[in-house]
Amino acid sequence: MYKNILFDVDGTLLPMDVHEFVKYYFGSLCEKMIPVLKIEPKALTDSIMAGLGAMSKNDGSALNRDVFWKFASKVSGVDLMKYEDMFNDYYNNEFVAAKAATSVNPYAKKCVDFAKTNGYRIFAATNPIFPKPATYKRLEWAGVNPDDFEYITVYDNSSSCKPNLLYFKDLCEKCGIAPEESLMVGNDVDEDLCSAELGFDTYLITDCIINRSGKDYSAFKNGTFEDFYNYLLTINK
Repeated sequence: MYKNILFDVDGTLLPMDVHEFVKYYFGSLCEKMIPVLKIEPKALTDSIMAGLGAMSKNDGSALNRDVFWKFASKVSGVDLMKYEDMFNDYYNNEFVAAKAATSVNPYAKKCVDFAKTNGYRIFAATNPIFPKPATYKRLEWAGVNPDDFEYITVYDNSSSCKPNLLYFKDLCEKCGIAPEESLMVGNDVDEDLCSAELGFDTYLITDCIINRSGKDYSAFKNGTFEDFYNYLLTINK
């Protein structure tokens, strides 16, 4: 049925409590960066949120990375990009504090391993709002190997974000895949199921479902990660 399987990360491969994740993330980030930046914690968190918001509206005219640092720096009043290496060091080290808000679903690794063993091309189609170190760490927390994925979207190889269809178009073009031969697996009704508009088949993972406006998703394949694993077994008989 498919040649390609695209997996979302946060809330899909990596179960998480989003509010707790943000609390641990911002808390540990401020602890590391505030003594160096010499700004108030709120100024740093506000700048990060501004950068995230700007990336979410990116129209493809610049890399998400460049958009993030431009807007984050503007809000903080500090040229934060000068400290990018220090931020990356944070993701390689202190960022582990946010792992406390996540858990491991064994069916995530089972599905990735099954897909790889059965010849699918697999991609980590996470919203590209984090740099590579942060994204690879979150995959590792999920119990999967980043090297198993042919391509992983991060903020410095992407110029748009889900649910902008440009994100999926760009991924298809870069990786040479056709939507009609691909399955998007994610937990976000808005950000992942929108790929169906381009011809993707979709599977909504409901363990950590995000459905901001209470949309009816009954017309889409959906179920727990265990259900999805059984679906893969069924279509590969």
